[in-house]
Amino acid sequence: MAGETLGILVGGGPAPGINGVIASATIEAANCGLRVLGIYDGYQHLAEGDASNVVELVIEDVSRIHMTGGSILRTSRANPAKDKKSLQRCVDALDALGVRYLIAIGGDDTTYGATRIAEETKGRIGVATVPKTIDNDLPLPDNAPTFGFETARSVGTGIIESLMEDARTTERWYLVISMGRKSGALALGMCKAAGATLAVIPEEFAGEHLDLDRVADTIVGAIVKRKAMNHNHGVAVIAEGIAERLSEQSLAEFEGVARDAYGHVRLAEVPIGFVMRDAVRRTLKAIGLKATVVPKDIGYELRCAKPVPFDVEYTRTLGYGAVRYLLGGGSGALIALSGGRVVPVHLSELADPATGRVRVRMVDVTTESYEVARNYMIRLEADDLREPYLSRLASQTNLSAAAFRERFKTVANQTGYIYRTRY
Repeated sequence: MAGETLGILVGGGPAPGINGVIASATIEAANCGLRVLGIYDGYQHLAEGDASNVVELVIEDVSRIHMTGGSILRTSRANPAKDKKSLQRCVDALDALGVRYLIAIGGDDTTYGATRIAEETKGRIGVATVPKTIDNDLPLPDNAPTFGFETARSVGTGIIESLMEDARTTERWYLVISMGRKSGALALGMCKAAGATLAVIPEEFAGEHLDLDRVADTIVGAIVKRKAMNHNHGVAVIAEGIAERLSEQSLAEFEGVARDAYGHVRLAEVPIGFVMRDAVRRTLKAIGLKATVVPKDIGYELRCAKPVPFDVEYTRTLGYGAVRYLLGGGSGALIALSGGRVVPVHLSELADPATGRVRVRMVDVTTESYEVARNYMIRLEADDLREPYLSRLASQTNLSAAAFRERFKTVANQTGYIYRTRY
């Protein structure tokens, strides 16, 4: 064991707490006699066969970085398993560096790439992944959060609280676009914590594809309801994953948008905020209601924030656990915590049988946690389309009561619950 080398790299988008994993893994490995190499820019250079972009890490270098945001090793979305040649170059570069153990910090794509390296090297390189994503969409044991989520929710909540005050002061509506490629967990968590007017997440809509007008009607329904309550302002938090679920007709507006190395639409390049703003404005005009609607993206502000104590503590345990797992002879697993104990979770336990990729953990809209969030939102519900509420809502528009019911019946109570009506 002494004299062997541990490599550490970071893949995917940044998340608060990355440096905590790097620090604790480096400290534990060094204390066990290992040499530690930090690999810059994820798999990017390795997949090109370049073994020169590394730095040797020692305890003195990392002893205080656990309290900082960002990644001292930077990160990239390069895919080492996009083809056999890239994978082989990656393995050859690791061999050239003398790497015996590898810790890959990342989300589902980084985990998949690490698993392919483990398979290709057949135990010659022990591989462990540490899951991170502010999207909170990995199916971890005990429904544990992914590291970075708690910090992102905390920082995002503060931003939304400020926007809520600005909305009240200026009598406008903010459409806040939140990160969350598939899952609406971050959008919902920030909305619930801040007490925003409503969250709109992919999980509440049935079917494979979403119609843009239906999403817009959900928001406009809330605007009408707030107007009936004598309020001309609000904040809607919208998960960016809505963009991935939009129908082909709606996606026509996004023609030419780039995709990353894993084939995903680069949601940051999809102007979903402006598209939603325009759709909401069209609907408001059609029903004769005026409102100032402003899109606001938040996401990059969250990814490299200084981690909150929860994520500091969490990541220090994960980094330590990853080293102990590898030195114990393990390989090919994702490192998680369950009941305060380090638990290696193999890809087979997380994989979707149909795709072989890591399953996405979606928001469960049948839980009390979601029910509480919905009960504190202002949005159209089934009871709102009955009298005496129906006529009061319709009177805010140029629609008759019957026409209002027909227009908004689809979005009222679309998750199947009956929620309280508040006037």
